[in-house]
Amino acid sequence: MKELIHAQKMIYPDLLEVMQKRYSLLYTIFLFQPIGRRGLIEQTKLQERFIRNETELLKKQGLIEMTTKGMLITHTGEAILKDLYMFNRELLGVATLEHELQSYIGDTKVIVVPGDSDQSEFVKHEIGRATVDYLQKIIQDDVTIAVTGGTTMAAVANAMVPFEGYECSFVPARGGVGEKVENQANSIVAKMDKAEQGNYHLLHVPDPLSETLYQTIIHEPQIKETLNIIKNTDIVIHGIGEALAMASRRKTSQRVMDKLIKDKAVSEAFGYYFDITGQIVHKVRTVGIQLEDLTHINQVITVAGGKSKAQAILSYMIHGKSDVLVTDEAAALEIINLYKN
Repeated sequence: MKELIHAQKMIYPDLLEVMQKRYSLLYTIFLFQPIGRRGLIEQTKLQERFIRNETELLKKQGLIEMTTKGMLITHTGEAILKDLYMFNRELLGVATLEHELQSYIGDTKVIVVPGDSDQSEFVKHEIGRATVDYLQKIIQDDVTIAVTGGTTMAAVANAMVPFEGYECSFVPARGGVGEKVENQANSIVAKMDKAEQGNYHLLHVPDPLSETLYQTIIHEPQIKETLNIIKNTDIVIHGIGEALAMASRRKTSQRVMDKLIKDKAVSEAFGYYFDITGQIVHKVRTVGIQLEDLTHINQVITVAGGKSKAQAILSYMIHGKSDVLVTDEAAALEIINLYKN
């Protein structure tokens, strides 16, 4: 395939560029259907004239249909998307990028999607879809999946599909951070379960907690039962936050904020703050999975993207346990650059 793509680039460079845009357009319709022309412009940042012409072409080819509610992808369109997925990865050199990044971070499997999720919501949804695709490959019957919160985890929930023939349970990996309800772990768990039609448990506790409140809460029978399920989970899917952004969302005191700045914290995961070398510089009391618990979990899937998060991803990956990293092209390139320098 690589040789074919190289030949096509030499003979039809413009064709490949248009083909890539059409793939993006078709996939955006698939993600947000039913969607109107204005929605496509907002999601793809492509010009209105181009979108108008291209959607007419896609309609004539039987790949999409127009309805009063918006555009929908057809079964033929879905089949074409699947056929073009690997081709698009090779076209953009993503497979090569995965191998290069994996050579730096060791045994962790790397999955990279094209683009930069800082710049495009489409790419964030693509990260979610890639995560669900990987889950479908490893899922077994009667497994428990723990998930954290955040916008990237919400994208994973949006991409969730039924695991045919398998039954699983979902549980939040930690309490609720002060953020939008739809991005909290409890909401994401409920949304994943709705798509999967399995079982789920919720954890109604704030994050972080004072030591006194923590000691009181963990002995509550319902909390204790949920914590036991969380501690014995089979798969963890988690994001990585930028340290100061996460501290701000937690309404962290100025004293702790000053400490994070002084110690050059760049990332946060599971209530732990890390510097660029992967050393823990601060820990907040949270209910749920702790860093040491990850060593006993079968699969830990780290999901984070965007060039702006490259330092945060790198700092966590140095010492934090992760079996799989799902990220985007912009983050992968920046992480490699950070390793080289």
